[in-house]
Amino acid sequence: MPTPSKLNKDPHNHYFDLGAARQVPETHAWEGLHEHPVVDGGVGAGEDAVPVVDMQDPHAAEAVARASEQWGAFLLQGHGVPRELLARVEAGIAGMFALPKTDKMRAARQGGDPYGYGLPHIALYFSKTMWSEGYSLSPTNLRPELRKIWPDAGHDYSQFCGVMEEFHKEMRALADKLMELFLVALGLTGPQIAGVEAEHKLTETMSETIHLNWYVVQMATLPAATRVSTCLTCTLLHACRYPKCPDPKRALGMKAHTDSGFFALLMQSQVPGLHLFRHGPPADRWVEVPAVPGALVVNIGDLFQILTNGRFRSVYHRAVVNRDRERISLAYFLGPAANAKVGPLKEVVGGGRPAYRALTWPEYIIVRKEAFANGGADLEFTKGGTALEMVSINPDDDDGMDDQGDISS
Repeated sequence: MPTPSKLNKDPHNHYFDLGAARQVPETHAWEGLHEHPVVDGGVGAGEDAVPVVDMQDPHAAEAVARASEQWGAFLLQGHGVPRELLARVEAGIAGMFALPKTDKMRAARQGGDPYGYGLPHIALYFSKTMWSEGYSLSPTNLRPELRKIWPDAGHDYSQFCGVMEEFHKEMRALADKLMELFLVALGLTGPQIAGVEAEHKLTETMSETIHLNWYVVQMATLPAATRVSTCLTCTLLHACRYPKCPDPKRALGMKAHTDSGFFALLMQSQVPGLHLFRHGPPADRWVEVPAVPGALVVNIGDLFQILTNGRFRSVYHRAVVNRDRERISLAYFLGPAANAKVGPLKEVVGGGRPAYRALTWPEYIIVRKEAFANGGADLEFTKGGTALEMVSINPDDDDGMDDQGDISS
């Protein structure tokens, strides 16, 4: 396992021109990527088939409960987000990432900035670098942020902002519905759900972050007519300047991790690359999530595991590099307000005991940094020291009852 890097590493200093690489440099070469087999998670994969939830199904809550307890993730269909909109979002992201590096570097994330172009924040925890490009955005501040890339605020800027704002509106409405579905899946009654919302304002106060990912490939050996990426208008074409990873077996698109917030809605292109980790029996393995047209992937995060008192699990996942095709994904992250104390809901704990202490999202990030710094980077592969374990409550601790149901501002 790579030694975790110093936590104050500035990702701005670690940009690498993937287009110039003819071999994977040691800065991007990861060890231990193939310690566990990769199995197909598509329909027909038996117990390794990634769960599918159709929001239009009358039994959707039951399906959510099973998937959240057993996997911490599922494919979501029947969600109502137009497939045509998803296609426009994907085309817009491809066009943005196909811009010259100098244009994108105007939006480079600086120091501890939460938003901007460059490596994701998880990159701060590792000594190795991931083979991808990223861009983190606040949905409420899209236009000022994207002016850094398009300072003239021209046609491409206006079109990309417009499609992303339309997407945000759809996704936020979906997230609100999904939160209610999660509460139903937990077994809460209508009055209990109303009580949770009245007391904690879970849906009302949820915060959002958008993270764009581009896992790039080489197309230099293909015919010139196919060496293109669709731009924002879906009519202009940009020659792809980025080669595929010279050695995908040594590189990694996104290091394995759990998300820290409540849950994420993931849009991915029709190129598989997302892996979910499952423990044995028969053996520990990675399950490849199929690319299902129109479907979104839902990943549960650590704070949701805390909120549900451990009933719904956060999922350990990674993204790999495809040998021949570029892959685009967009993660729409949902979490609590920064000042909200998140603890197990008393409606879920019932007559039992809370399994975790209450804390804010920033407080949890501090714990998470400590876990990574102490070698807890491979969260599911270590036997102790994970962030969730560090905030868990000893069953014999009488003080644990004070944290029950605490999610207050």
